[in-house]
Amino acid sequence: MARPKIHDEALRLRLLDRAGELLSAEGPKALSLRKLAADVDTSTTAVYSLFGSKPDLVNALFLEGFRRFAGRMCTVARTGDTIEDLIELGKVYRISAKADPHLYSIMFTKAVPGFEPNEEAGKLAASTLDPLLEIVRDGLARGVLADHPAELIAVSCWGFTHGLVSLELNGNLPPEFSASGAYETALRANARGWLRE
Repeated sequence: MARPKIHDEALRLRLLDRAGELLSAEGPKALSLRKLAADVDTSTTAVYSLFGSKPDLVNALFLEGFRRFAGRMCTVARTGDTIEDLIELGKVYRISAKADPHLYSIMFTKAVPGFEPNEEAGKLAASTLDPLLEIVRDGLARGVLADHPAELIAVSCWGFTHGLVSLELNGNLPPEFSASGAYETALRANARGWLRE
């Protein structure tokens, strides 16, 4: 069967998803452009045409992960209830991580030693905390949350959520921890801990 000649967006996404799977499952040494091309039934020329080089491919993986993540985080409708909004954002964080676990490691770990995202990717990654910061700043402005810097509250909530999700993705949660039910209960307890007394 002839390999596809069209280097379109669908091929680019297939290559990124497969590259993420290889990286996530087997580590950075498995991320060979030749193997990647063969796995997706295309040519190495197509990989070079779409990404340029292996470092550019890794940057594209990082960028794609955060694009998908940002898109999901922005879908959370604001209710005006700070605690409920924080919980919904945390739930979507988990949904996003579970939808793209093969991208999660490149986004939040040093999966590829020495990799540093380019400026565009770095800015996008940093901006994905904006919905969380907006909820926290609103809660502070309305006197709902305790008087702490917005960044402290936001990063603490993110760290708590990220920790639980990472444990789940890596299979490190105890069996009696019902991920969906206990996860929401834990998010609620954490968010309530930031309420003004």
